[in-house]
Amino acid sequence: MAEEFMVVKDLYKSFKDLKAVNGVSFSIYKGEIFGLLGPNGAGKTTTIRMLSTVLEADKGEIIIGGHSVKKDAEAVRSIIGVCPQDLALYEDLSALDNMVFFGRMAGMEGKEAKAQAMENLKLMGLEGRAKGKVGKFSGGMKRRINLAIALMGSPQLLFLDEPTVGIDPQSRNHIFENIQGLQKKGLTILYTTHYMEEADRLCNRIAIMDGGQIIALDTSYNLKKQIGSPEKVTLEDVFLKLTGRSLRD
Repeated sequence: MAEEFMVVKDLYKSFKDLKAVNGVSFSIYKGEIFGLLGPNGAGKTTTIRMLSTVLEADKGEIIIGGHSVKKDAEAVRSIIGVCPQDLALYEDLSALDNMVFFGRMAGMEGKEAKAQAMENLKLMGLEGRAKGKVGKFSGGMKRRINLAIALMGSPQLLFLDEPTVGIDPQSRNHIFENIQGLQKKGLTILYTTHYMEEADRLCNRIAIMDGGQIIALDTSYNLKKQIGSPEKVTLEDVFLKLTGRSLRD
């Protein structure tokens, strides 16, 4: 039986009269790539901010790697890595200096941070650009640096929030291969995206969120099977059927 690495029970978060997250519960297994999908305003970002210890829940429990987010957030932070949708980079610094800086922020010694930074740059195919200024990098290269930074400190759980936004197919494919390689090494990953084909390709299971609640959770195959032939139905078909076709601006 698969080991649960993250357990979320009855999570709630409101902002004045808005119930952003309204009773969310799910588990993520160790070594799994778990997709969290939903239209704008569904509550995904608020959920991820609570899971990654940035935002305090009004009610509910989050256990990650055996640690309670509420009772021991510091222990949780030591085993997670976050790759945000917005690029968190210092453009005047080199790729290596960016990574060493974030490694030091994670509590690593300088020598250790530099060694791991070079290892992660190599993983991303950017070791030859270690001393190049990030401000001169392409969008795809910046996305790969963003992912490499999230790996500093060797996290056990990685949050990937829209990691391929606005990049070319080659860079996107390279990131996919990196993510699959990380999973093979035992890393647990929570993945959010608006690209349905990405979730279909990468995720072992997918939760679809809307109105602050999980409205469906299963493998991509089983989700598609609920509305038709899995060979003909797409994950986008499932998503639109469950969340509607009206615009969410």
